[in-house]
Amino acid sequence: MQSFRTEIENPVVEKDILDLERRIRQFKTGNVDEEKFRSLRLARGVYGQRQQGVQMIRIKLPYGKVTSNQLKRICDVSDEYSTGRLHITTRQDIQIHYVDLERTPELWAQLEKDDVTLREACGNTVRNVTASETAGIDVNEPFDVSPYAQAVFEYFLRNPIGQEMGRKFKVSFSATDADTGLSYMHDLGFIAKLQNGERGFKVMLAGGLGSQPRHADVLYEFLPTDKIIPLMEGVIRVFDRYGERKSRAKARLKFLLKDLGLDGFKALLEEEQNAIPNATYPIDYKTYPSVQPSNVEVSNTTVTDENAFEEWKSTNIIPQKQQGFVAIGIKVVLGDFYTDKARLLADLVAKYAAGEIRLSLRQNILIPHVKEALVPFFYQELGKLGFVEAGYNKALDITACPGTDTCNLGIASSTGIATKLEKVIKAEYPQYIKNPDVVIKISGCMNACGQHNMAHIGFQGMSIRTKDKLVAPALQVLLGGGNFGNGNARFADKVVKIPSKRGPQALRWILNDFEANSNGAKFEQYYQKQGEHYFYELLKPLTNIDNLTQDDFIDWGNSEKYKKEIGIGECAGVIVDLVATLFLESQEKIDSAEEALQERKWAASIYYAYQSIVNSAKALLTAEKIKTNTHASIIKDFDRLFVANGKINFESSFETLALQLNKNKPSEAFAKTYLDDSKEVLLQLQAFRQMELEHA
Repeated sequence: MQSFRTEIENPVVEKDILDLERRIRQFKTGNVDEEKFRSLRLARGVYGQRQQGVQMIRIKLPYGKVTSNQLKRICDVSDEYSTGRLHITTRQDIQIHYVDLERTPELWAQLEKDDVTLREACGNTVRNVTASETAGIDVNEPFDVSPYAQAVFEYFLRNPIGQEMGRKFKVSFSATDADTGLSYMHDLGFIAKLQNGERGFKVMLAGGLGSQPRHADVLYEFLPTDKIIPLMEGVIRVFDRYGERKSRAKARLKFLLKDLGLDGFKALLEEEQNAIPNATYPIDYKTYPSVQPSNVEVSNTTVTDENAFEEWKSTNIIPQKQQGFVAIGIKVVLGDFYTDKARLLADLVAKYAAGEIRLSLRQNILIPHVKEALVPFFYQELGKLGFVEAGYNKALDITACPGTDTCNLGIASSTGIATKLEKVIKAEYPQYIKNPDVVIKISGCMNACGQHNMAHIGFQGMSIRTKDKLVAPALQVLLGGGNFGNGNARFADKVVKIPSKRGPQALRWILNDFEANSNGAKFEQYYQKQGEHYFYELLKPLTNIDNLTQDDFIDWGNSEKYKKEIGIGECAGVIVDLVATLFLESQEKIDSAEEALQERKWAASIYYAYQSIVNSAKALLTAEKIKTNTHASIIKDFDRLFVANGKINFESSFETLALQLNKNKPSEAFAKTYLDDSKEVLLQLQAFRQMELEHA
């Protein structure tokens, strides 16, 4: 691995990569706990997959923007370290699979040559910042949200406040009131607004999907752009301190909001204002890289199949606000495409567009800044790559997570049923190739990576057991979800559970009824009018499992009998708390605080010191088998069990000592004294632990 060490120009990135390589060695030699190592590698985009001995790598691509050079670099890495398949996620990342763990540091180093990172693509971190793929070109946008999404990405990358939260934290930006960034299902969602000529955002707080979806609350109807980063820092600080850490099922921000209420959360947010280094954080959108469309001309292109060309244009051409230009949507089936085609696509957009693509939340590709005169030429060239299927962002364009193909948590196949449903639509309902008002999404389990519970028609992978105790793959059918715009939406109802092989028939019955009874209404209006019970009765005959055939026990895309296999979820792996390990982590936080102090990063140093103080207390509570579900409970329980009875002596309460960080402005003087406090806490608590062990 020595070869890549001198090739990374950024010392911060180099340190990250070398640290991963060192931790891998420690893990391989048994010197670091498996669960602790899992937490570290997840925060570096290295994710276990269903197949043993190989890793999925998630490549973090803020708001889906990928330059031609970056795409070619990703292709090189995929060919060298993976299988040549690129998977677009519903968070605008790219995933590659079947990677050897020991090669991940050099893989990361190769990506960084074109400023592509793995950092915080997984784990209990601020995940990829997503945005409307039409940002910057949307005819209805008040302004381009891309500079603001980029600023948020840069500010929170490696920021200590977001490295070890109880669970992941997701952020989105919507270009217009259409809310194509899906603000209502994010921890923080921003919708672009203009108020008296000033740029700002409507802010949505604590939405989420999963098994218990929650619609986000409106936190601000309008927040100026220079307030969004201080706000997000405050929200993360509150979440980090009060959010659940032990019970993974209750650890998202949406559950904290449910417990506290919006007013209670706002009160805690106010308490954090002293600790936030900047009351305002101006984002200079004028410094964001300007677009340079190509001026290359091509000779007239003759389209051989005019009907196919016109159908493709009707679904895959998106108007741009820049006169004379359009964007081209590429429907990527299941989000999967391959490096041979991706390289040619990168060359095409570099030479004839603006040298970038945008990945979409629906697992597609958008090519912005194409001259209108070049549309026939692009149709011809994209046709050579197999990229001219009509139906971009239409009913035919089904979203699906990888499911049981590679994911540990997959219960039933999502890609197999998605492929079958697309075939049904093409063959039997061709009118839906152009229909933008029916959205179909599929997830392989309840965690909703395929966003099934926000769709008009959703399917969730499950299993069913017969009276003879035989297990077959199943689908839960969800109906009636919808995005109404401006932060308003509805989550789908769980209607019935059916054997997976009856999924196509369920779709047929739903679409047939929609055709017969909608009277021109949109799907969500039709569903609301008919009601959940109506659809339960409609689909009830498909729920009977007394008449299953052998084929029902074989999942879509498989030839062998179904076997339910669920591994350990890694979206936010929980660390196994060992006392010695916790003290070691406290010292590591102190080292990071020292380093940040030397770099004059007062707020970062203070937060590392805070993490060390809380971690040291957690070590002693863990030794006593006391629950350590939140930072707030750790602080209170430590006072109750160790300080109030005189076992540990501080000048004040432990809570007063620990929470100095939100009573003081970040400054050099406070950073130094607080760091000294963290060192003293660690020394005193280690000494107490040693005394306990000696007298045990």
